[in-house]
Amino acid sequence: MTLSDEDQKWAQKHWLNVPGPVYTGETDNCWTGRLAAPRHVLYGGEHQNEFVYRQPRTPAEFECVEAAAAEDPWGGYAFDGDTRWTPEAVRAWWDQRGEVEKHITELIETWSAEEHRLSHEAVEGARDFLAYLAGDLEADLRAYIFRLEKGRCPGAGDQLPDL
Repeated sequence: MTLSDEDQKWAQKHWLNVPGPVYTGETDNCWTGRLAAPRHVLYGGEHQNEFVYRQPRTPAEFECVEAAAAEDPWGGYAFDGDTRWTPEAVRAWWDQRGEVEKHITELIETWSAEEHRLSHEAVEGARDFLAYLAGDLEADLRAYIFRLEKGRCPGAGDQLPDL
């Protein structure tokens, strides 16, 4: 049985992708994603593939991520995460956030020692990701689980589920 392109991307999903509608499977490693979406895309893992570390919230942010996807010659970006992530999978990702933090911290150390301009720019993104991981990401993931479970965004009076 052959997997569809979308199923293959999900099967190859980069482990650092923050749960949400956009994620990456295998991408090129030319470091182009941050040129279009510096507050959403970072590089990491064994082959320094691109991944989405902050999900877009506004139409303008979504356009930036779409532009990053358009630059990937491997077509590794996918936009069907809402049909693939489950509340349990989001919680499992959150439970491994210590590994995510460790990996990103190691990337900062490696990139900080390099001379290349793009490495130093990627350090800024990695620091942003760590700050997001320690701050607003928990509430964003709780809201995402709510949306997955209820089919709508939470309102002012809604109680968000636990991670």
